[in-house]
Amino acid sequence: MLLSLDKTDTRPLHEQVAGAVRRAIAEGECAPGDRLPSARDLSEALDVNVNTVLRALRGLRDEGLLEFRRGRGVTVAEGARPHSELQIRVRELLTEAARLGYSRTDLIDMIRGMP
Repeated sequence: MLLSLDKTDTRPLHEQVAGAVRRAIAEGECAPGDRLPSARDLSEALDVNVNTVLRALRGLRDEGLLEFRRGRGVTVAEGARPHSELQIRVRELLTEAARLGYSRTDLIDMIRGMP
């Protein structure tokens, strides 16, 4: 699992770490049952404090994406969906836009025009 953080992102580091792990799960880089690297290894790879990584992992556990198992470390939960919630919402948006007569190009133009 190769994670990276955007140093220009202004969100708190633990949210960025959680987002990177979420994305890896959503894109199928980590499948249910897969073991994640240790918090120490992740913190070294991402150049952040180990407590920041632990805070992110606890949040993902609370969301039901990760499981903490004594002796097995942190694994991707069996119920973790391979597709991100964002992908699902984008598909729903495309469906609703088509129903209302908007094309994908119209949606892209709308998104680009947003502040």
